[in-house]
Amino acid sequence: MRKSSRFAVFGIGRYGKQIALSLASKGAEVLTFDTNAHRSEGIKDDVALAVTLDSTDIRALQAQNVQDMDAAIVAIGENFEATVLTALNLLDLGVPRVIVRSNGDHQKRILTSLGIQEILTPESEVASIVSERLIHPNIGGFLELPDDYEIAEIHAPQNCIGRTLGSIDLTNRYELRLITIRRKFAAEKEGEVEQEHIIGVPKADMVIEDTDTLVVFGSLNGVKRFLEINS
Repeated sequence: MRKSSRFAVFGIGRYGKQIALSLASKGAEVLTFDTNAHRSEGIKDDVALAVTLDSTDIRALQAQNVQDMDAAIVAIGENFEATVLTALNLLDLGVPRVIVRSNGDHQKRILTSLGIQEILTPESEVASIVSERLIHPNIGGFLELPDDYEIAEIHAPQNCIGRTLGSIDLTNRYELRLITIRRKFAAEKEGEVEQEHIIGVPKADMVIEDTDTLVVFGSLNGVKRFLEINS
């Protein structure tokens, strides 16, 4: 994880608090924002800064230098209007990543139409997984398994592009087992300009491309080590 990793979490209800605490436990600098002073007070000792403010006021966000964050998570659960206005403010301020909580398909459609590309559904997005994806952007998603093992989808790290699987040596260097590769191909079919296909059994001489997603099995520490060395 980069030392400069800084995250803002808006809405410190149960879900937002879990994300904030999970990020902080991994060494990230976390700032939390909520309109409820009691909630802010309850988390202030566990994060870098806990602020009580109205996040629908863009000037209040500018005063807190929110625009300098690496990412912002909008986890406001009870007020969708506040969710939308906060998300729009963050987009206007140029925050690099804006991740927004959605309660249902209707809200998800609205958020998508506003240009939000990363949407959380609390029922399926566990806070610990969300925090890992924030700290390690190359992780597209993963399935937690018993005994600290997981199946992870990893967007090809920069230092792996143009190299063969054999030279990367996932098994011996990182104790990771490659399950498959998802690769994007240029195609002109039914209006699509790009299609993704599964490469069932990748060979050792296969060269990694920049649009590849590696699906691997192993420990979370193995995935982290692989990303830290190759990103």
